[in-house]
Amino acid sequence: MPRIPSIARVFIAAVLLGLNPLTGVNDDRLGPRFPDMTHAYSAELRDRVKAVAARENIALAEGVYVAMPGPTYETPAEVMMLQRLGADATGMSTVPEVIVARHMGMEVAGISCITNMAAGVLPEPLVHEEVLATTARVRDQFIALITGLVTRV
Repeated sequence: MPRIPSIARVFIAAVLLGLNPLTGVNDDRLGPRFPDMTHAYSAELRDRVKAVAARENIALAEGVYVAMPGPTYETPAEVMMLQRLGADATGMSTVPEVIVARHMGMEVAGISCITNMAAGVLPEPLVHEEVLATTARVRDQFIALITGLVTRV
């Protein structure tokens, strides 16, 4: 998978959500009006996540995550558009939280559990039960990853 700079990871998603979480009056006590998003995701935290995953024997993949507004799954046409933009995965959260955290000067690592295939990838329709089944199946691994990371920070 090609290495995409952090700016692409956040820029694509912020545009597609339609509203930046920092829109409105800025509280300068929390952060600058125009925070730099060049390194939205901390290389140090990503390395720590990878080390914990290796120790726990958890398979990880890095990629471009794009946030869409939801609450529906994307259409096959939207999935094709997102793929053309360089997206590897999509969801309905994460990106606004990253923008706000970086605004406040926090170091950020993005960790997502990909719970289902995108619309049109498989012949079957998407069902929420698949999401629930996947999260139940990987629950213990996800807890081990987060617990291992928190104890190393």
